Amino acid sequence: MKSVALACLAASFALSIPTRALAQDSKSAPLAKQLAAALDAAKLDSIAAKDPGSPDGFIGALYFPGLELLVVSARYSAPSLLSDKLLQKNYRDVYIDLNSASLLESKLFVEDLGADGLQVKREENKPFDSYTEGTKHVMFDSDWKAQKLSEDDYKKTFASADEKYSTMLTALLAQLKKPS
Repeated sequence: MKSVALACLAASFALSIPTRALAQDSKSAPLAKQLAAALDAAKLDSIAAKDPGSPDGFIGALYFPGLELLVVSARYSAPSLLSDKLLQKNYRDVYIDLNSASLLESKLFVEDLGADGLQVKREENKPFDSYTEGTKHVMFDSDWKAQKLSEDDYKKTFASADEKYSTMLTALLAQLKKPS
């Protein structure tokens, strides 16, 4: 009886390893939730900001309450045009311009389904987040093999995407906190 119990315990431990191997804390989760709450409070569906890490870079976001947060960051060939739109608080226009006319090699795009930050592991029957950098697209659906990635590369890509997304969210939150 003891050996059966020990075997069951060992089997349950072995089965839990893949789950724990994928477990990574999301740095972007608290920031995304904070941004969603701030956008709700301000009754805004979009926000944009200057990218503090790039002289001709900008960040824009579209928010669909309770559903998703779409965030794009990129350099723009005519930064003064976007600076003017920022001053006028035409945040949606900045987002649209960044999504359609930005410099592709500098473009980062996050689709945060749930507006709850990037999640490395997909929960059953829930949508998954995705990240695009330039032409490289990764879906955080826990199926790295289908994307021709190793588990290690999948986790490294998640960590990098989560870090960059956190930086983008921080800039957008700072923009929201600026006095009118």
